[in-house]
Amino acid sequence: MKELIKGNLALFFIFVILFWFKTYAVYQIEFNLGIDNKMQEFLLFINPLSSALLFFGLALFFKGKVQSTVLIFMNFLLSFVLYANVAYYRFFNDFITVPVVMQTKVNGAQLGGSALSLMSPMDIFYFTDTILLILFVAKKWYNPGKSISRKPGTVVILAAVATFMINLGLAEKDRPELLTRSFDRNYLVKYLGTYNFSVYDVIQNARSASQRALADSNDITEVENYIKANNATPNPEFFGKAKDMNVIYVSMESLQTFIIDYQLNGQEVTPFLNSLAHNGSTFYFNNIINQTGQGKTSDAEFIMDNSLYPMSQGAVYVNKAQNTYQSSPAILKSRGYTSAAFHGNYKTFWNRNEMYRSLGYDEFFDAEYYQMTDENTKNYGLKDKPFFAESMPMLESLPEPFYTKFITLSNHFPFKMDEGDTDFPAAETEDNVVNQYFQSANYMDQALEQFFNDLKESGLYDHTVVVLYGDHYGISENHNKAMEEIIGKEITPFDNAMLQRVPVFIHVPGVDGGLVNKIGGQVDVQPTLMHLLGIDTKDYLTIGSDLLSEKHREVVPFRNGDFVSPEFTQLEEKCYSTETGELIEGAGCEPLAEKARTELQMSDEIVYKDLLRFYEPDGYEPIDRNDYQYIKKEMPPTMEERNGLGEQE
Repeated sequence: MKELIKGNLALFFIFVILFWFKTYAVYQIEFNLGIDNKMQEFLLFINPLSSALLFFGLALFFKGKVQSTVLIFMNFLLSFVLYANVAYYRFFNDFITVPVVMQTKVNGAQLGGSALSLMSPMDIFYFTDTILLILFVAKKWYNPGKSISRKPGTVVILAAVATFMINLGLAEKDRPELLTRSFDRNYLVKYLGTYNFSVYDVIQNARSASQRALADSNDITEVENYIKANNATPNPEFFGKAKDMNVIYVSMESLQTFIIDYQLNGQEVTPFLNSLAHNGSTFYFNNIINQTGQGKTSDAEFIMDNSLYPMSQGAVYVNKAQNTYQSSPAILKSRGYTSAAFHGNYKTFWNRNEMYRSLGYDEFFDAEYYQMTDENTKNYGLKDKPFFAESMPMLESLPEPFYTKFITLSNHFPFKMDEGDTDFPAAETEDNVVNQYFQSANYMDQALEQFFNDLKESGLYDHTVVVLYGDHYGISENHNKAMEEIIGKEITPFDNAMLQRVPVFIHVPGVDGGLVNKIGGQVDVQPTLMHLLGIDTKDYLTIGSDLLSEKHREVVPFRNGDFVSPEFTQLEEKCYSTETGELIEGAGCEPLAEKARTELQMSDEIVYKDLLRFYEPDGYEPIDRNDYQYIKKEMPPTMEERNGLGEQE
């Protein structure tokens, strides 16, 4: 032990302590982990220590310059992991996982702008101890000898293991079954820390990779029994009312329900969507829970096409693109439908060109089909107005009936608009992200109105079902201070959950609609649409329930395991009254929480184990993804080009 406290070892422990305290400071400054008691506060303080001792301690098994190099490398690596989580958390309110890292291979080049907007020059201070360590080594103030004793390293590693075991034991006491029961990464980081969570995540992903290989046809039985026992029968008033009609889905990027009917300084932000909400001929669902995970827009697409939950970590589009699915395009194909996706970005973004093959999309009109000029593009691709305008000839060229989806892009974080795109004013808080959100939402609203007018002019409107849905939140809880000014009240955890609702509109020609305020999730939209088209989903393994059914289930899970129901809402294992938003003592939420967990588990069984390869409903024709390749082909002339040809003649 004398060796541990003299010379270079004393400096070694100083850098361990600096790193430990830095990490704890980052937890307090950057993350909102929901500390509820002194035990959790203690665990948050202590959990970086075991990681620092373990990883830094490895350097003590080397001598001379190698020890210095290993120590610098470990310090930088852990600091980089910490800072990467800081930048990611600033927008997503979540922590990086192995699948997220894999997603950067697919999306990294196009995420640069958003990533830079989340960084600050002051963030260099998060690497202060790394810089000091490099300085100490360069000045030879930290100068390990050329001989080596393995005893100090062994003692440090044993201390790291002991610290972690104490940490885990106290965490399990405060939150039983932490490592087996939680869908929420927030809990894991709060109790174990970012570094231990990263190690846990690697182990979990290795385990997940083996699940498919070990699955067999017997695994589908429990899932099938659960889904069929909880089937919501169609409402006969609406079943088949849209039979043989075309279908158009529109993903409304980052649109949250609070924006509907909201007025900024007396001006409606979304006047067109407001008109749909009140015209009596469109179903407006105002209580739909955003159920996306780390895949965000791609997760919402996956939910809408499959009525299954996305992965708890990473994105199905990236990590499970080779799976077997029984998606809406596939189900409708045997009924004579053509399917197509429209997106003003390149086909590799979110791995769509691979995922759409598994979903059975016949056509994929990506950026190659559009005029991607500087004037027409922003954020992740084509602006919404030129996107819809240029899509119309392609849409009109499709054989009917068709099933299509349009992925909008303009209303994307950080929401800054180009000059001249909209004259709608920004809000006047101290948060530019919030201020700009109203301008970009207004621009998207104008683009949607233009699209509806084009559908009417083309003659498609009168026999086409149009589904508009908000894909995920746009303004995270990191911006709640400014949002409190917007909504005029303090935002509690319950209020924050309610702000994450997303609007859904379904327009069926000739069918009266109106406000539907049932609580539902994005997972419920697909069976609702299928029943309108006259297709009973009882034989398909879909998790959602028809929003128009009298037997619609109103226990709606968030992807992290929390839930909302008409009576109770559970958030971070606290139970609230859904009517009042007040905390409730007792175990009123637990039976419903168990239902929510079971539903998530059933969906995860399907996705992680690729169980649909063992299940084929009567009359369903399986998709062979090898039949689909998205190679650009010649398209008919645009409306402007056609008008020009007519004038010449």
